[in-house]
Amino acid sequence: MIVELGHFALLLAFGLSLLQTVVPLVGAQRGWADWMAAASPIASTQFVLIALSFGALTYAFVTSDFSVVLVVDNSHTLKPLIYKISGVWGNHEGSLLLWVLILALFGACAAWFGGNLPATLQARVLAVQGSIGAAFMAFMIFTSNPFLRTPFPPFDGHDLNPLLQDPGLAFHPPFLYLGYVGLSMAFSFAVAALIEGKVDAAWGRWVRPWTLAAWICLTIGIALGSWWAYYELGWGGFWFWDPVENASFMPWLFATALLHSAIVVEKRETLKAWTVLLAILGFGFSLMGTFIVRSGLITSVHAFASDPERGIVILLIFAVFVGGSLTLFAIRSSALEAKGVFGLVSRESALVLNNVLLAVASFVVFVGTMWPLISEMAFDRVLSVGAPFFDAAFTPFMVALAIALPIGAVLPWKRGKLARAARSMVGPAVLAIALGALAFTLQTGRSVLAPIGLTLGVWLVTGSLVDLWMRSGRQGFGDRVRRMLRLPRADWGKAISHSGLGITFFAVSAVLGWSSEDIRVAHVGESFEHGGYTITLTGVERVAGPNYISTTGHVEVRDGDRLVTLLDPEKRVYPAAGMPTTEAAIDVSLTRDLYIALGDPQENGGWALRTYVKPFAFWLWAGAIIMGLGGLVSLSDRRFRIAAGARKAPLAATPAE
Repeated sequence: MIVELGHFALLLAFGLSLLQTVVPLVGAQRGWADWMAAASPIASTQFVLIALSFGALTYAFVTSDFSVVLVVDNSHTLKPLIYKISGVWGNHEGSLLLWVLILALFGACAAWFGGNLPATLQARVLAVQGSIGAAFMAFMIFTSNPFLRTPFPPFDGHDLNPLLQDPGLAFHPPFLYLGYVGLSMAFSFAVAALIEGKVDAAWGRWVRPWTLAAWICLTIGIALGSWWAYYELGWGGFWFWDPVENASFMPWLFATALLHSAIVVEKRETLKAWTVLLAILGFGFSLMGTFIVRSGLITSVHAFASDPERGIVILLIFAVFVGGSLTLFAIRSSALEAKGVFGLVSRESALVLNNVLLAVASFVVFVGTMWPLISEMAFDRVLSVGAPFFDAAFTPFMVALAIALPIGAVLPWKRGKLARAARSMVGPAVLAIALGALAFTLQTGRSVLAPIGLTLGVWLVTGSLVDLWMRSGRQGFGDRVRRMLRLPRADWGKAISHSGLGITFFAVSAVLGWSSEDIRVAHVGESFEHGGYTITLTGVERVAGPNYISTTGHVEVRDGDRLVTLLDPEKRVYPAAGMPTTEAAIDVSLTRDLYIALGDPQENGGWALRTYVKPFAFWLWAGAIIMGLGGLVSLSDRRFRIAAGARKAPLAATPAE
């Protein structure tokens, strides 16, 4: 009964999404205040209904209701509760329901917190948001119904993919979807502004917090996915340039560019057309990621579906929304004329450079991701585009971005002097180059990658601190410190995020440039040296888990006579799914990770053992979290909460006749 109620709630929500699409749009066009006002309660009710639907599906998973096809295919009675819950979105149909739930949440938030928006703009934003929801709910109801019943319920289910039975994968998709789907708000604001034919400073201020919220969630989601791949897959890497990894990374790059571009619209009322285009492309690449995951084009643990027909439907949704918005963009281009002018050396120019580097880098990733698929379909040639291509083609853009960012941040608006900005950054530049040179001198026979990463990381962190210091004025030291502490939270958030980026730059370079690897067959009781440690496989045993059988190794790690740690790497087999997984054991410290993965038994009685020493790996994910924290600090800025100076004018509308 509860499952049927969930299905019925979804159908009602679909009907409301159609109303949300039509009623406020007509009201805004005709100036009917009551029709525009209907958008907010409709959006709120739609969110409540989809939440009830999602709750009903979650109930079916938690209670192991094997009369539901989706529960049979993705759950098992012995599965721990957290994985029964995460099994709701560990599949195509359930993840699509989570997708529309988050979409409705953002629409409801625009209704709840958008009281300072002009009535026509709010109505049109909610209408566009409703149309996206209607498209995806129609797709779900007619092709991917999560509430289908089976006439012959089995005694138990087939279990969730064992690779997804992990805390990292329990939290990674919701954060990723909050980022993916959150970009729909920037898209809705862009389309609404195009319909109105007006993009101004107030629009730039309104769109920034929504984009920032999506960017924060996308940053955390990508970091969680990278962390999961690092410790779960047993190969010791944190990024594989997998098509689905790239599908989340491309919208993140566009969202980053959009955040910076919206600043120019807000402060200088220029780059309007470019900012609207970024909002469209950011959400467009989110839809492209949805297509890649659900079209059957790729085989991946990340992929949810292998049905090309459903992929075609998603491609049609992509064509309608992205193609339609780009057509509207072309029609309304004359209304996006920039008001502000700026010199070649100015903060506006620096932000343009930032945008160009991020956008081109994203298109490089897109070409590398899609070209093998295009080559196979169009030319019947099987190609592989892997890490060497992406490292060579993508890295130069990020290096250029890191070099330009601190100097661009201290340039004044409209017109500046490059020499003056460079002089303020002499200290950070000297320190960064000195530390990089020291690292290069101390390392022996290794890649120059890590010293370069250290140089760029120090440059970004210290440059952010100098930027804050310069904003504090020219008074005495004590007064400058007090004034710096009173700077707007958005300034602090920017400095924190840029520092997190610098930390991530260094950590990625250190892990890639300084890691050491040892792969061998180890016998129980045998010791070997690696990375300055003495490593001993002391035993291997079989352990029964709640829904798996584990082969657990026991490894002792010593530094001379001092015991460093005891690690227990595992190989698990999930009988219901018939799949093995690798559970690496990692000793984490601030300066290095000691990473050990147990392999298969060998004919001579030994065990395959893979050992890594990864310097500064902890800081890779710490840097991402710091970036997200900086975004949260910026989001808490009072200017974002109240959109100061952008309050709506009194309604000059008439009721519908």
